[in-house]
Amino acid sequence: MAKPTIITGLDIGTSAIKILVSSKKPEESELEVLSLAQEPSVGVRKGVVVGVEETSEALVNILEKARKDTGLKIDSVYLNVNGSHIFSISSHGTVVVSRADQKISEEDIERVLQAAQTFSLPSNKEVFDVFPKEFSVDGQSGIREVLGLQGVRLEAEVLAMAGFSPYLKNLTQTVLNSDLQVLDMIPSPIAASRAVLTPRQKELGVALVDIGAGTTGLTVFEEGNLIYLAILPIGAANITNDIAIGLKTDIDIAERIKLEYGTCLFKGSDKKSVSRRKEKIEINEEEPLVFSQKQLASIIEARISEIFDQIHKELKKIGKEKLLPSGVVLTGGGAKLPKITELAKKELKLPVKIGKPKGFLNLDDPVWSVCCGLVLTMVDLGEKEKTFEFGKGIGSKIKKIFKIFIP
Repeated sequence: MAKPTIITGLDIGTSAIKILVSSKKPEESELEVLSLAQEPSVGVRKGVVVGVEETSEALVNILEKARKDTGLKIDSVYLNVNGSHIFSISSHGTVVVSRADQKISEEDIERVLQAAQTFSLPSNKEVFDVFPKEFSVDGQSGIREVLGLQGVRLEAEVLAMAGFSPYLKNLTQTVLNSDLQVLDMIPSPIAASRAVLTPRQKELGVALVDIGAGTTGLTVFEEGNLIYLAILPIGAANITNDIAIGLKTDIDIAERIKLEYGTCLFKGSDKKSVSRRKEKIEINEEEPLVFSQKQLASIIEARISEIFDQIHKELKKIGKEKLLPSGVVLTGGGAKLPKITELAKKELKLPVKIGKPKGFLNLDDPVWSVCCGLVLTMVDLGEKEKTFEFGKGIGSKIKKIFKIFIP
């Protein structure tokens, strides 16, 4: 019997660092969760590592938890990349097929992908990944799998992922400082998309909105292809900040109020009173904090509406506002706010649902969508290549080819 494959996803987020260690048995469709561990983030601001040493220390702590849980030596991970510095660029590449028999080889595919990346970028910006939309052979477009086809001219339409080089370096250095190998790096909203979206949704046209603490990620799919990505520097932590200011309380109390009493839309006129002496929220100060449900909902609604307004503007940029048959799927910790789907439908004028990760035994919390997507992407790679040995000698060229249409 084949041994199960161990795959580890690492999500370095604004409020928490999360690690998911999972096991994939060849005969089973769902993955087993071996360890779920998280630590409060240190040195991370709006999805970007700004303090390498502090973040590395927090990462070492979470790794120890995961190693104790599993009894495994975890030395390599699949990593998310996040922050509003990440952006996507559509590009086109063309090459002449190199073989004498005019059959398209892996080398030709790699060359056309490289050709599609030959465009100028501002200083300190770099391309770190490429997702082809489609290939063309001798002018025939709309081809997804070109390996082995015959032709003279090979073209590729791609969506290139780029970011600010110093931030990308900080992220990888953080992981390397923790004695880990980075096997691959995937933008957070793309990873989340893999965990919660179905192939049918991607084919019809869908937007995924991943609401984290410091950022909100957007991916848009159409005809099965990733066509757009954006990461906004606003998230659920902004709601907490607004509550702290609006109710004149400190940030920890504001976070607990959001989790215990928060809602995106107010219905009814009941008053809610939170006493600082109540054991439920573990606050020992004497003066009670009194607020109305309407007041709290208005604070939350204003900030969530701002997030959806920015999402609407991003969709408008690519001409997809109100034009996605599968609507919008919300995920991430911020998607757990009560009545958020009702507010999203009102603001975006599209069908809206909550997306939970699929493919794991006993794990469907939207908070873990990015980690789950990192793991599932690597499972896809292994199934395409008929092996999971990407971390043991298979070159990045082959990995990139098989990664082409995974989103």
